[in-house]
Amino acid sequence: MHPVAHPVAHSDGRHKIRLMLDDSPAANLNVLNARIIDCEACPRLREYCAEIARVRRRQWRDWSYWGRPVPSFGDPKARVLLFGLAPGAHGSNRTGRPFTGDGSGNFMFPILYEAGFASQPNSESRDDGMKMRDMWISASVRCAPPGNKPLPEEQRNCAHWLDEEVALLPRLKVVVCLGKIGFDAFVAYLLRAGVLSSRKGIEFRHGAEHQLSNGMVLMATYHPSLQNTNTGVLTEAMFLKIFQRAREFMEKA
Repeated sequence: MHPVAHPVAHSDGRHKIRLMLDDSPAANLNVLNARIIDCEACPRLREYCAEIARVRRRQWRDWSYWGRPVPSFGDPKARVLLFGLAPGAHGSNRTGRPFTGDGSGNFMFPILYEAGFASQPNSESRDDGMKMRDMWISASVRCAPPGNKPLPEEQRNCAHWLDEEVALLPRLKVVVCLGKIGFDAFVAYLLRAGVLSSRKGIEFRHGAEHQLSNGMVLMATYHPSLQNTNTGVLTEAMFLKIFQRAREFMEKA
């Protein structure tokens, strides 16, 4: 049996860990998520997230912001990993769930719902009943960075979380990376894990599909940021096609 940790919120904003015995995949991922929530490795990011949570945006003035590293979310038995860049300052940093409460999520979740990976088209809060089906959602950096630009050192500080996470998702068949930074972070993981000996030929482009030596498929798409979706760089049809292909690979494997 392995101890499962459940984060417990306290009035001062801290999160402590309550341990229980459990041997399920979800339990092991809960332990990892609890450790992520309590991470203090990057002072710049922690200060930024806490300040955003303190000041708050006017439209979210009544919200109690999450303000902590954002844990991953999804189906512990997932065959598809959706891998992004980092939480948004007033999205995930507010709600405590990846891609929840911001423009990227508002674009993405209806597509995931149409593709059969999400139980509902709208993602508003971590208590809205959303369930992922055969998908786990994670990111290369777990704290909202100023200007959406984490420093290289901050990306390195977060890298071990991905190493541990993938080890706890043994059914993974497909990885869909959102944007070049997320793509490069996952390629760095593949190099650390020995799945790739070099990144020659492993290039980012929208719609890229790379068959890996471990049987997995690495896919890439433009990030569903408002900058991309509002300008037509990424359309709903383009994005839906990515997840239809991910499902095809998932079901063939």
